[in-house]
Amino acid sequence: MTEPAAAPARRSLNSPRAAAAAGVLFAVLFTTSLVLIRSTLPERLTGSTDWLDESAAARLNVGLSLIPFAGIAFLWFMGVVRDRFKDREDQLFSSVFIGSGLLFLAMIFVSAALAGGIVASMEVITDERSRAEVSTFGRAVMLQVSNIYALRMAGVLLISLATMWLRTGVMPRWLAFGTYGVAIVLLFVTTVNLWASLIFPVWVLGVSILILVSNYRRGPARATMGS
Repeated sequence: MTEPAAAPARRSLNSPRAAAAAGVLFAVLFTTSLVLIRSTLPERLTGSTDWLDESAAARLNVGLSLIPFAGIAFLWFMGVVRDRFKDREDQLFSSVFIGSGLLFLAMIFVSAALAGGIVASMEVITDERSRAEVSTFGRAVMLQVSNIYALRMAGVLLISLATMWLRTGVMPRWLAFGTYGVAIVLLFVTTVNLWASLIFPVWVLGVSILILVSNYRRGPARATMGS
């Protein structure tokens, strides 16, 4: 009798090293988009549309066009961060991490769509009073979605991630405690100062660089062990 062929050994899939650069790409695109949008929109709600001239509309369109690509990069960043846990992943906190990350991204897309709708509608609404009403309502909803709900979901994401880092030791303890601090800013400070939201892409940039450095050091170490 012939012996049955041995089943091929399963090979674990590791995220490519270049995928960690997605966080850097997200930080650059999201920061650029935020700066363009924040610098165009008035700091306070007004009943006037004087701020929406051709130059402002052009800056808004550029900023809004970057949001989808930033979102794609953020999905890859979430995958890279989760991949580092391997078999030590906590299902409870991982579910919160994934859910809050997807909610953050969905709300950012909704907020960007509202801003794009404002710009598009101004070209077809001829009545000045109607233009002002549409603009004011759209911006009010946009600010509520982005600054109240989306950034708080980002804070929840950071809390769950920092807790998993402390439990597993995948990342340094100082980074976990620093992540808690960033989460507090996103939960409570962003309502007071809209520019404080830039702390989130800065955090993503720092974590991505740390992962890239770690992967770079791990590569030569594996090559030395294999030789």
